[in-house]
Amino acid sequence: MKHTISVLLQNKPGVLSRVTGLFSGRGFNIESLSVAETIEAGVSCLTLVTDGDTGIIEQITKQLHKLIDIIKVTDISETDYVEREMALIRVKAEISTRAELLRITDIFRGRVVDVSSKSYSIEVTGSRGKIKAIIELLKPIGIQEIVRTGTIAMTRASKKA
Repeated sequence: MKHTISVLLQNKPGVLSRVTGLFSGRGFNIESLSVAETIEAGVSCLTLVTDGDTGIIEQITKQLHKLIDIIKVTDISETDYVEREMALIRVKAEISTRAELLRITDIFRGRVVDVSSKSYSIEVTGSRGKIKAIIELLKPIGIQEIVRTGTIAMTRASKKA
C-alpha cells in the first residue's frame, strides 16, 4: 500500500542525503519526493511517497526519527489529507487532434503553457489519479515528454469550531 509521509526537518546541507540514504540502505524505494522551505525560517517540509505494509512504514518512521535534524515525522496516509502533483506534458498537436487535445485539457482544468507548430505543452495539477487519467487520455494523441513534480500533501484542517 502507498503511504505519504511528511517530514519536517532542519534546512541544512546533508539532511536530504541522510534521509534518502536511509531508504536506499534498507532497500526501500521512494516513489515520489518533494522538499521545500516552510513558513518557519530554517525548516523544510519533505513529502515522500513510498510503498509498504504497516510494519515497513513503522520501521521507516522510527528510523527517520533517529536521524539528526529531523523535527517531526508523520504518516499522513492515516489521516484525512489533500495531495497535489503537477505535470507538464508535451503532446503532438496535429491539426486533426488539436480540438480534442484542448477539450481534454479543459476537462482536467489544465492549461496550455507553450505552443509550437507541432506540439502543445500542457500543465495540469491534481491528485496522482487525476494526473494518471489525463496521461492515459493523451497517449493515443502522442505524448512526447512528461515532467512531474512529485506529490506534495497536507493534512486537512479540523472542521470543529
